[in-house]
Amino acid sequence: MKTWFITGASRGFGALIAQRALANGDNVVATARNPEAVTERLGQHANLLSVALDVTDQTQAKLAVDQAIERFGRIDVLLNNAGYGLLGAVEEATSEEVERLYRTNVFGLLTVTRTVLPHMRAQRSGRILNISSIGGYRAAAGFGVYCSTKFAVEGLSEALHAELEPLGIHVTVVEPGYFRTDFLDSTSLTISGTSISDYNNTAGRVRGAAAELNHLQPGDPQRLAQVLVAFAEMANPPVRLPLGSDTVAALKSKHDTDAAILAQWHEVSVSTDYAARAA
Repeated sequence: MKTWFITGASRGFGALIAQRALANGDNVVATARNPEAVTERLGQHANLLSVALDVTDQTQAKLAVDQAIERFGRIDVLLNNAGYGLLGAVEEATSEEVERLYRTNVFGLLTVTRTVLPHMRAQRSGRILNISSIGGYRAAAGFGVYCSTKFAVEGLSEALHAELEPLGIHVTVVEPGYFRTDFLDSTSLTISGTSISDYNNTAGRVRGAAAELNHLQPGDPQRLAQVLVAFAEMANPPVRLPLGSDTVAALKSKHDTDAAILAQWHEVSVSTDYAARAA
């Protein structure tokens, strides 16, 4: 029996994974800004603890983790799932929109992780699953600021993987593509109020495409939940887990593009080293 600590557990991936973990017989600490919404979604379970948590609030984070330890004695899996999207060109996003997004997607993840880690280090065991995105590996017009937060999650996850693996704690950054959740709904996606006509054919086109794609995404969120609950049992987990055929295609495309850049610009790239001294 594992104990999961899940942020953003009232809907989307968080709720589905919590349901699957409970069905698996695990303990689940399901957190959300409104814990009543968690209970409404998940029901009453002996091994479920619903806790109020705004991930941007350090005091709430410590209280939530303390409650988890008091109830279940340990945290085996931290699922950093809380987050939301921002749609609009980089120039269209206001400073307030950018800062609010970073507070949740990056600083909130850091706050919760840094609060849980002392307990995992004491155990010398644990799993951390950080939900990133297809946009954490390659950015796209219209999602630039959002992608930048997920690029940050990728970098933090890679560093944490290197720092924590010797302590028996495994970190994986999860990269879902477009899954049929509420991510493109107004509950999870903020759209910049400013619209600049010069971006009509780039970010503007993405605004329209996102609306058309909503609830027609190719990914099955139930299958993702099934994969991640099973993944938490697997030995030697990878640092990166792409999920969805669209993510796989995007990764391959970026690898090909980067390989072409290296081939074309190789001489320029290596020309900046100090010149080798003559023998």
